Amino acid sequence: MPFIDRDDLRLAFEDTGQGSPLVLCHSFLCSREMWAAQAEALSRSYRVVNLDLRGHGDCGPAEDEFTVDDLVDDVLTVLDHLGIEQAIWCGLSIGGITAMRAAVTRPDRVAALIVADSTAAAEPVANRVKYRLMATAARAFGTRRLMPRVLPIMFGRTTLREQPELVREWGERMASVDLPSLLSVLSMLLERESQLDRLPEIRVPTLVIVGEEDRSLPPARSRDIARAIPGAELAIIPVAGHLSALEQPEVVTAVILDFLAEVLPGAGGPHDSEE
Repeated sequence: MPFIDRDDLRLAFEDTGQGSPLVLCHSFLCSREMWAAQAEALSRSYRVVNLDLRGHGDCGPAEDEFTVDDLVDDVLTVLDHLGIEQAIWCGLSIGGITAMRAAVTRPDRVAALIVADSTAAAEPVANRVKYRLMATAARAFGTRRLMPRVLPIMFGRTTLREQPELVREWGERMASVDLPSLLSVLSMLLERESQLDRLPEIRVPTLVIVGEEDRSLPPARSRDIARAIPGAELAIIPVAGHLSALEQPEVVTAVILDFLAEVLPGAGGPHDSEE
């Protein structure tokens, strides 16, 4: 597993495939493994950089305060290390927030944008209260005790009913996230500023994806993003919740590949013709 140090932080990533670079940024409480199915398929046509965000997966802990801009700089540190000047940015949830921020603040580094199950708005006051109460409970009782409340937020009702093994597996992964890091990342999410007024500045091809059963960030949030970014496309994934890439991997992968083939023809690598 490749690592690179940024100040006191260890950044973990995988670099596979050939062609135009595409960077994957995962959801809160997940890791780069969330994108495993997409990374395998995309790497047949693109150079895929699949990384762990700070505080998640094999990345170092995130106990200090940080901002979305710090996450953007983390990704850019990895891309600089790999000699990649510009990439397609694909992110889900917090990964989508990061990708949008990059498109606004570092447009020279973004060739195209894919935003899944995300939001550009500030966190609503009611959510801030609810999630801070959950954070207090996590400090007192541990993360595992909160999973019965967390999983229905992260997965759609169809997945909860029809894919219990997937839910169980990722429930275990989420419960094992370092608690100080979890609290630090959550604080950043709750205090983030709205990016909605800057989305019209984005001038790269953009795809917005959302699970139709997403309770965490419902489809209305994604519609707001798609309306604000000139020319953005919107894809609603049936029978999927917040973790649409995990819940309906083949559908999400196909949507991404179709979008890239349409807006960046010829951008893929030598495996474009493979099935």
